[in-house]
Amino acid sequence: MKIPAARTALFGPYSLDLRSGELRKLGTKIKMGEQSFRILRLLLDANGEMVTREELRTKLWPGDTFVDFDHGLNSAVQRLRDCLSDSAENPRWIQTVPRRGYRFVGQVDWQRAEEPVPANSTETKSPQAEAALVAAPSAETATRRWAFAAVILILVAAGITLGYRLYRQSEKRQAARSIRSLAVLPLENLSGDPKQDYFADGMTDELTTMLAKNRSLRVVSRTSAMQYKGVHRPLRDIASALGVDGILEGSLARTANRMHLNVQLIYAPTDTHVWAETYDRDLEGAFSLPEELSQAVAKEVNTATSDSAQQRYINPEAHDAYLRGRYFWFAGNDQRSQEYFEKAIQIQPDYAAAWAGVSDSYALRAIGDECPAKDIMAQMEASAHKAVGLDDSLPAAHHSLAAWYLFFAWDLPRADAESKRSIGLDPTIAEQHHLHSYILAALNRNDEALQEQKRATDLDPFTRSWGLGHAYLQLRQFDAAISELRMRADAFPNEPWIHFNLFAAYRYKDMWNDSERELEKGLKLSGQPEAAEAARQAFARGGERAAEEWAVSDALQRARKGYVAPYEIAKDYAFLGDKANTLKFLEQSYREHYPWLILLQTEPMFDFVHPEPRYQALIKKLGLQPSY
Repeated sequence: MKIPAARTALFGPYSLDLRSGELRKLGTKIKMGEQSFRILRLLLDANGEMVTREELRTKLWPGDTFVDFDHGLNSAVQRLRDCLSDSAENPRWIQTVPRRGYRFVGQVDWQRAEEPVPANSTETKSPQAEAALVAAPSAETATRRWAFAAVILILVAAGITLGYRLYRQSEKRQAARSIRSLAVLPLENLSGDPKQDYFADGMTDELTTMLAKNRSLRVVSRTSAMQYKGVHRPLRDIASALGVDGILEGSLARTANRMHLNVQLIYAPTDTHVWAETYDRDLEGAFSLPEELSQAVAKEVNTATSDSAQQRYINPEAHDAYLRGRYFWFAGNDQRSQEYFEKAIQIQPDYAAAWAGVSDSYALRAIGDECPAKDIMAQMEASAHKAVGLDDSLPAAHHSLAAWYLFFAWDLPRADAESKRSIGLDPTIAEQHHLHSYILAALNRNDEALQEQKRATDLDPFTRSWGLGHAYLQLRQFDAAISELRMRADAFPNEPWIHFNLFAAYRYKDMWNDSERELEKGLKLSGQPEAAEAARQAFARGGERAAEEWAVSDALQRARKGYVAPYEIAKDYAFLGDKANTLKFLEQSYREHYPWLILLQTEPMFDFVHPEPRYQALIKKLGLQPSY
């Protein structure tokens, strides 16, 4: 009898089929990446002996892959531990030998397949044996009975196995149909190079955007899910925190010209693995992969996919540059993001999304008070119009043009029309609703503005956690603003703009101590500890009046050294109650075409100058309908 090599390793509730690479837990297939499988097999083959990190490097990573081996191995081992519900601190299966390697420490049983012994046609039976067989028919009968019983047992076992499989399939189908909300967790970068994070994050962003187009499936925002990047927590806990019942997670490995993507869909309440797939693509196919994946997910959860326009060809190098631009955009580095957006356009001049990115980068510099608006207005307008001209179906293009009409052209009807167009193309993007709330506020449509900001906050409570509180401030609903902002401060204690808005809300309520405390917190969190200390000392010396005088003095001093928006100086004078200087710097803001001036009537600190003829003349020049 010949016994072949073991086919399946059994340990605890797990089984690993070495031929197919399938890992199962109590019969349920668990998706794991190719690298994690190979690591597990090497550890099992070592039979409890340590496998060094160098051995793993030699056998898993060829010489032409990215060079950060330590990061790649650590990620693959952690992924393997997640599949086995194991931990480095209390290892049940995989033990780390510090700085040397790993060993498998669990009890392993090997399931072997025995080959039947073939009949030997030349074998002869002795006359005595034949006589014994003839003399003992009862033994033959017993053998037949045992054989019959064995067949029955095999059929019963097969029936049980088939029934269990059908039950599991039914359970998975039911779980899939139960998914009506979904979070796309950040794809894990298994390239072995941290510099490739932008690619994994970019693919996560594009996949989230594509899935969100499915109107029957609620998909949480990118920023809501991105907080779980690199966080290894039970998926059920993550799903509960995000308020979803489905989780899409995976890993991505990229070499010079190819990418390998593993994804799996999980119904979180029961931790049921609904669907898993592996995609191997060259970079030519990377751009279309999110569309293909979103169609597959929609099919699994039995929801209708939205009709999408035929995707245009995107050069892979241009797409790569665009993803880098988006990466720096979300990191708040508008200068680097603009560089990569422009690089994408140089490679592919008809790349509409990159043109919209350039427009947004220009806008952010002026809106963020980095430079006067007149320095970038022409470039922003040209880029926004170019984006719309290249692809009228692109929501981001119309959003960029809406921002141009609001902040720079001061053309509210056109801003409203472009904003509605961008929302109509994709109503799932929080930023578009946030911008539209500003437009409606400038048009004195206050109730609609509040509802739009509520939609933005519901879609993405993380990007602008202060947004709804600020909307209440614009409506002069100070108690509601304080209540909202205090709740957000508990959830986002390190967001400076929550505290700056609380500073203003308490100031309007004449709650000076609370106002000063929030101002100091905001200054510290925004990287201005010296200013926070100066404000504290001024308040301690002379109360609110002294603190306001310090704010004006500080703004004027900074303006002598670099650009400070006159609108911000006007705000400081308004808090001081100085009408003449408040109007002076508001008029200077008009001459400089300061973007935020279009929202002048929404700012409560300027209410005290509403009766002034100079203020009313300014409102008329802005083309605004008076709200007073």
